[in-house]
Amino acid sequence: MTKTNRARSFEPNDRNTITLPSGQITHRDHAGQTQRLVKNFYEVRPGVWCLVGNGLSNQTFIDAPDGIIAIDTGESNEEMTAAITELRTKTSRPIVAVLYTHFHYVSGTQAVLDDDPTQDVQIWGHEKIAYNRVRATTEIAPAYGRGLVEQFAITLPQDGPDGIVNVGLGNFYRNPQFTTQTNGFIAPKKTFNSQCTIRVAGLNIEVTPAPSDADDSVTFWFSTLGCAVNNLVWPVLFNIFAIRGEEYRDPRIMLNGVDHLLSLNADHLIGAHGMPISGADEIKNRVTKYRDSIQFLFDQTVRLTNRGYTSVELGHTIRLPDFYDDDNLTSEFYGVAEHHVRQIRTGLLGWFDGDAANLFPLPRIEHSDRMIAGFGGREIVREITQEAIKNNDLRWACELGSWLSYSTDAETSDRALLASALRLIAQRTTAANIRNWCLARARDLDGTLDLTRFNTHRLTRRQILSASAERAVHILRVMLDPDHAVGIDANICFDFVGHDKTGLHIRNCIAKQTDGRDAQIYVFCTLEIWADILTGVMTLSEAIDSGALKIEGNQATAKSALGVFDIDGLRS
Repeated sequence: MTKTNRARSFEPNDRNTITLPSGQITHRDHAGQTQRLVKNFYEVRPGVWCLVGNGLSNQTFIDAPDGIIAIDTGESNEEMTAAITELRTKTSRPIVAVLYTHFHYVSGTQAVLDDDPTQDVQIWGHEKIAYNRVRATTEIAPAYGRGLVEQFAITLPQDGPDGIVNVGLGNFYRNPQFTTQTNGFIAPKKTFNSQCTIRVAGLNIEVTPAPSDADDSVTFWFSTLGCAVNNLVWPVLFNIFAIRGEEYRDPRIMLNGVDHLLSLNADHLIGAHGMPISGADEIKNRVTKYRDSIQFLFDQTVRLTNRGYTSVELGHTIRLPDFYDDDNLTSEFYGVAEHHVRQIRTGLLGWFDGDAANLFPLPRIEHSDRMIAGFGGREIVREITQEAIKNNDLRWACELGSWLSYSTDAETSDRALLASALRLIAQRTTAANIRNWCLARARDLDGTLDLTRFNTHRLTRRQILSASAERAVHILRVMLDPDHAVGIDANICFDFVGHDKTGLHIRNCIAKQTDGRDAQIYVFCTLEIWADILTGVMTLSEAIDSGALKIEGNQATAKSALGVFDIDGLRS
């Protein structure tokens, strides 16, 4: 079943590249996905509606005996308000409950409460939803945010050659018709962590944990309606690897969830993304093929890994048989199989794939410098890169362009060469993630848009003040610069007015979280002043001089210890 021809991550020529009326240059099949995701308020069956095309995710409504159940609330209050407006064209019954399929699309819940402030609304979800939202916006926030920007075309223009076409799962990450995007997440008060039956608004609902792209994903089965709502079946080949960066999505676990979904013999299938599917036979045939595409990628990765294939070799050798392209559910309109198989290998066995070159690689710049020198110098490498672009040898052009762009004497023209190769890949791939990532990087390389602001923690005052004192202090541990921390041993307690004490013990070039006990140094201030320091409104020295912040203990040691973090306000 494997083939030795190269993977189809992008086409080698431009025979299927088209220019859209708004000027976007893209693969025709990538453009075709847009038509599947147009805005439509589907009546799946009497009393069940699903809004597709309002944002990256769907909003679903169930007419239950005691009122309306809303499932997922989108990226913002504005998005959910628009969904409720659609609902009101069908019914005026109150929304009495909200269900979350997973933690990604839960930011419009406040709009439900605002729709009828007198209504008591139950909010249900997996017990990890609140934690997962915090995880994505604290320690790994810069990397997570940068990945979102690149994968979901957030910085791309609306038209022109680099203009956004779609983002695979939807036509956009956040609907551009909403000029403001306010966060209305409300944590679920009623939670579950295992298979169970809940009663909501007069309906019994079977809940089954079904991890997919989030470990808090669940399937809701409305047996009396013959309707299953899930985050397993997407309108594209499932994304085992997310180019933005995510934890490993183990296909073996996901296959259990899809098999359970198939066992329900549902008449109607509603996903967190994409169009509803109706008809038991239609669901069985298409979803079986969908689950088998995932098993194919896993099994063939294991098979060839056992034979000694490296990650790169896996990516070039394993490709889905052509018949999988007959259905958008198993087509590479989001990510690409070439990357998925490499992620599977890494998830199973770690980053080292047996290639000796990967055991102790040279630093990036040194490797680039040596390769350029070995080829005879920069001008020769530039000529070879230009020739590779001309001959549509884009993989080679990308590698050569990377040497030029990330070497000691990189010039603007070198980065422009790499940008040219990335743009051609973007124009020849069916996969939204690849197109959007390549264009975002190309625009950064050629100076169209500077993305360096996404490389640092950008703590906001709202984020700090809405967090616990513990979170507002412990986040610093992933911002410690070890070059500044050598020889420092300081145990500091932070006592913010009206909050529990918390602390950090800075030692051995790390900052260990503590509860503030056994500290030798105490910092006293309000959480508001601490927020001002972390966001650069005020420096630590200014806060001390004004009396807004007080230190008990060795002040010089305290200032030195707090100065080890990548926060300008603490170093001044």
